[in-house]
Amino acid sequence: MNYKNPIIPGFHPDPSVCRVGEDYYLVTSSFEYFPGVPIFHSKDLVNWRQLGHVLTRESQLPLDRQIPPGWSQGIFAPTIRFNNGRFYMITTNITLYKSFFVWAERPEGPWSEPVYIEGWGGVDPSLFFDDDGKVYITGTSNHQGERGGLYQAELDIDSGLPLSGRQLIWEGTGGSDPEGPHLYKVNGLYYLLAAEGGTQYGHMVTIARSTSPFGPFDSNPNNPVLSNRSTSRPIQATGHADLVQAVDGSWWSVFLGVRPIGNSKRHHLGRETNLVPVYWNEDGWPVFGNNGFAEVEHEAMGLSLDEPLELDYREDFNSGTLSAAWNFYRNPVPGSWSLTERPGSLTLRGQAASLNDKESPAFLGRRQQHKNCEIEARLEFLPLEEGEEAGLTVFMNEHFHYEIARTIRNGRSVILLRRRIGSMVQVEAEAEYNEPSIVLGIKADERFYYFTYKGEDENSLPLGKGETMFLTTEVAGGFTGVYLAMYATGNGKASLTPARFDYFDYCPMEDKPVNLYALMAESASSGG
Repeated sequence: MNYKNPIIPGFHPDPSVCRVGEDYYLVTSSFEYFPGVPIFHSKDLVNWRQLGHVLTRESQLPLDRQIPPGWSQGIFAPTIRFNNGRFYMITTNITLYKSFFVWAERPEGPWSEPVYIEGWGGVDPSLFFDDDGKVYITGTSNHQGERGGLYQAELDIDSGLPLSGRQLIWEGTGGSDPEGPHLYKVNGLYYLLAAEGGTQYGHMVTIARSTSPFGPFDSNPNNPVLSNRSTSRPIQATGHADLVQAVDGSWWSVFLGVRPIGNSKRHHLGRETNLVPVYWNEDGWPVFGNNGFAEVEHEAMGLSLDEPLELDYREDFNSGTLSAAWNFYRNPVPGSWSLTERPGSLTLRGQAASLNDKESPAFLGRRQQHKNCEIEARLEFLPLEEGEEAGLTVFMNEHFHYEIARTIRNGRSVILLRRRIGSMVQVEAEAEYNEPSIVLGIKADERFYYFTYKGEDENSLPLGKGETMFLTTEVAGGFTGVYLAMYATGNGKASLTPARFDYFDYCPMEDKPVNLYALMAESASSGG
């Protein structure tokens, strides 16, 4: 039996995994989104259910921007480990430029307040619990005069204080930006796994080993052990891996990779979590995947695969709590959202901040996880003043996004389609609209987003389209992927009118792709 990559699609980069008994737990980076560090559970390493998030309180994850300019701050590269009855998650909050760990007795939480590691520079920290009781922290250089490479120290896990100085333990194989280190002990030897080559299309996984946790480390003569660079394989930019031994004794590696658009070198869904089998050769070195390559399909071998989890297509906001799929952009402003103001609806109250600003807008979104998908939401919103708007956005960052929204322009109540591409902002289309509620729709395929709306008569009307390529990482920058979100704003001042969303549907269409030509004709006939 085979399984397919990615095992967790959409923006889920820098995966780290651990096993506790017969259960597997996995975390990924979340950058500027809140709550932070999604945590997943699996019984088979292939089918994953999101339990929630590790960092659920602003005290654990402050995201007020302090380091200009640029995007993709917040949480970089978490590592999850289990030791002596506790789960530990260690990471760096780039917004503060501080590394820290939190702990919990249950993966669902609650997780502790951050234990900051004073005097520890660099990013991508990882924990290793040795069988003699010692604990080690491993990470990157501090990029402030230190030689490039991977650094390590012994750590007091109770206080978070380093018990030794930072030591350079391996400079890698010569690839750029050695990062994402993890230390393991296998058959009495210490193995140091790393990523090199930058997190773009030259990304790769390398490994070294030693008889001591501080080295010296000998490089695997067959490095890199995993990389799809210089190939045309559907999964690219493979790297930043973690190892886990399964219940049956087999070994596996999770790692990040991207799915480019067609034959291009552009991707918009973000870096995704993938899985390859690992076996150990006669020289004691691990061999990853298909002799060092990651494929879309790999044999499950001894894994007993569960039935795939069904995606919950509709969020109807009836439960009084948000499902684990949802995120805010940075820490939400108190009072900007509610599930109780009108039970059964999400209420967003537009802030002065818009989607173009560095502050936190009234924004609730989920990752786009499929190239072909359909999104629909019912909105009740009657703007009273110029500048008040609410709707749906296809969002990469504050300089690259599309939105279909209801607002007032020049005294008229309208539905508009707007595109922001860098410094260029353009209202592509608008239509007068005066009914109290509206259904907003987005259809996506590899090349375009198509925007539609319908009123009480339930007739869907096209408004226009936008290219996926302008929301790719290669154009927009950063380390995240596209979000599909509901939002509201007063564009410079607080909005007087609440926006109420009755439901939000997300429907994958991977097995029945959007009819590109029909939608293009439909859009052209509308002048979009």
